[in-house]
Amino acid sequence: MPNNNNNKIVVPEARQALNQMKTEIASELGLSNYQTTDKGNLSSRQNGYVGGYMTKRLVEMAQRNLGGTTR
Repeated sequence: MPNNNNNKIVVPEARQALNQMKTEIASELGLSNYQTTDKGNLSSRQNGYVGGYMTKRLVEMAQRNLGGTTR
């Protein structure tokens, strides 16, 4: 099955920080060794939680930078 991932990092310099954030969030969710784990062996829910929490944190960071307030 071909990989149809169209997600492209707009700022390539951010790749390392995004990967670090992904690893930290996975660890907080109890998914140890996330970087080396075969993601195909994880449930959709587990993978979705990591992506969802990343999105939530990135939105919070953007709001702070724009002067908005978050929790």
